[in-house]
Amino acid sequence: MPNPPEHGPHVLREYGQLVVPGVRLTDADRRLVEGGALDGRLRVRELRGDRLEVTAGPYVGVVRLDACELRVLPKYLGGDLDVLRMLDYAWGGSGTALPLGQDFSGGPPHLRDLVALMVTEHAERLLRHGVRSDYLTREDDLPVVRGRLLTDRQLVRHHGRLDRLACRFDEHDADILDNRICAHAVERAARTARSSEVRSRARRAAARFAAYAPGPLGDLRAAVSQPVYHRHNEHYRPAHLWSRLLLSGGGIEDLFTAGPLASRAFLLDMNQLFEAFVTRLLREGSAAAGMRAEAQSRQRRVLFDEATGGPYSEVRPDLLVSGTRDGAPFRLPVDVKYKLYDQRKLSTQDLYQAFLYAHALSGGGPGRCSLVHPGDAGSAGATVSVRGADGAVSAVVRAVPLDLREVLGGLAGPEPVTAPARVFRDVAGG
Repeated sequence: MPNPPEHGPHVLREYGQLVVPGVRLTDADRRLVEGGALDGRLRVRELRGDRLEVTAGPYVGVVRLDACELRVLPKYLGGDLDVLRMLDYAWGGSGTALPLGQDFSGGPPHLRDLVALMVTEHAERLLRHGVRSDYLTREDDLPVVRGRLLTDRQLVRHHGRLDRLACRFDEHDADILDNRICAHAVERAARTARSSEVRSRARRAAARFAAYAPGPLGDLRAAVSQPVYHRHNEHYRPAHLWSRLLLSGGGIEDLFTAGPLASRAFLLDMNQLFEAFVTRLLREGSAAAGMRAEAQSRQRRVLFDEATGGPYSEVRPDLLVSGTRDGAPFRLPVDVKYKLYDQRKLSTQDLYQAFLYAHALSGGGPGRCSLVHPGDAGSAGATVSVRGADGAVSAVVRAVPLDLREVLGGLAGPEPVTAPARVFRDVAGG
């Protein structure tokens, strides 16, 4: 693909807007923008006078157009490396493979190059420890019998011949799906990374991995959903997570795209990342407090159809904390929203949802629900209650701002276990 102009990328923050002068989109750029691939992720609009209007939402990353390069930085974090640290923690990582102390001659790489670096790092680790092989079933025409003779195929193709025998046999080979995913991801990193250091390092790893797994990956969606992890390949899991992220162009749950577009656009949904990050924090924090935090638990005994006496629909809070506090049963639903609630009021729609959780799922006294959202240090969360005609409070929703920089600093500190415990105390209200 053509390289973007040498005057550097145009940078804006999440939810921000930028007008770039002196830029005219190419036909390929217009097909990308007008084709809907960026819908809901980044809005790009041409203005008169060769100007480009860019509006960002809750997605961070990079889009490399022929005309220019656009970078969206996180609003509540210092930079792309913090996003990488959030990803690593949300996925259960320990932070040991993160490029926290590396110096780059061309300046810090953007988010896509950092993910490419993680793909390369994990590929190198697998190569150092030896890539795994497995038995694969092959069919081939051989001079001697190996495995099982395929009589039907032998009669059709080689009737009367003894020098060519149709056989089916098992062969121990490294060209398996586990390795193909890594091989294709590190090859993508070697081919498309902007940083020369990342690109050269990825090329060396890609050349070695290609020798083990030269086979095609096939459909991306099918390939990344197929691995089943067990004691023989569990160590491949982090490599596959980073590989999937790079190959899909930033998709976590839904694959954004496959093919050439994934090389041009890498946009990560901060809604999904924030929810996964908070989920792990509260799971670890609640466990330290002797409680349990269940994610996306389906509650079918909340909304009932009175005509049939059966469930009308299910309710699914982001998290449901349960256990015992001060000798009494404790239940607290938690809603996680990646929204600008440190700058504006809670939306009525989100309040309605949180009050339903509070009424139906919390235990004891007025119903309670905590709504966790990102916020800067010192920002105060709103507390909203429902009062009856007699003034009695029946439910309370408490917004809890989460300072992501502070939490990441705590996780990287000498006592990382204290960060989830502190977040849990703030969310649980004690």
